[in-house]
Amino acid sequence: MADSKVHINIALNRYPGTEALLSGAVTSEIVQFDIDEIKPIFRAFKPMAKDQAYDASEMAIFTYLQARAYGKPLVLLPVILAARFQYPCLVYNKKHYDEVTPEMLPGMKVGVRAYSQTTGAWVRNILAREHNVPLEEVNWITFEDGHLEEYQEPAYVTRGPDGSDLQKMFDNGEVAAAIFGNDLGDDPDIQAVIPDAKNAGRRAYEKTGLIPINHMLCVTKAFLDAEPEAVRELYRMCRDSKAAATVDPDQPDLRPIGFDAIQESLEEVIHLAHHQEFIPEKYSVDDLFAGARQVLGDG
Repeated sequence: MADSKVHINIALNRYPGTEALLSGAVTSEIVQFDIDEIKPIFRAFKPMAKDQAYDASEMAIFTYLQARAYGKPLVLLPVILAARFQYPCLVYNKKHYDEVTPEMLPGMKVGVRAYSQTTGAWVRNILAREHNVPLEEVNWITFEDGHLEEYQEPAYVTRGPDGSDLQKMFDNGEVAAAIFGNDLGDDPDIQAVIPDAKNAGRRAYEKTGLIPINHMLCVTKAFLDAEPEAVRELYRMCRDSKAAATVDPDQPDLRPIGFDAIQESLEEVIHLAHHQEFIPEKYSVDDLFAGARQVLGDG
């Protein structure tokens, strides 16, 4: 008997909220997943943004916004897959600097893998909004292009020397500070630039309720148009997979699903993206979610 299920070619990382979906614990009579657990997951973002290499994919939210700005046929779904408090990600090395504070950063070299990297964007947002750091006065050193070749970095961003490496420049003291994500080590000489970084994120969340979104889920417009029922089923399975995850009741839910739950946090993302020159104009959240709402309703 021929397989009557719709196959969804998807790139997705393994999180507590996606574990049940990826393991097959959440099942469907409608769709079958062809899963690419590419590692690290950011390697899926460029082919998805540039060539729509998957039917559905996890996507850095700033990459998605740039893809939209450059007319890529992708549709954002109201599913946050990754988010975290970014305060500890900006660090300095005590082997080379006795102290580095946010107020000291203007005029200093600060390294980041790519200027449009999500973690870097959130760190700069913290510096600008909470510490009044003029971002254009910091000498940002980058080592990779962004995921969209149409994007040009701001004039105050400098590419590291040919063959240079962020980790090596940081270890050698060639940059005063650097932004790291999941690759941040636990060396006691590595210290956070932002004061009380361990607790600052939780305090900010309790004050504002805003989620520092890293990755969301998107689908190609072609797949949405051709298989709207399959997209509804994908969304249902994401919700069921999240519901199956074990949660810590003392921790905030940084990965909500649903239009209303994401609205205000996404507005902050759009403001940030425009302020840091990732996108040429601000979009409304209603614009971003228009395609998804046509298929998902108000879910």
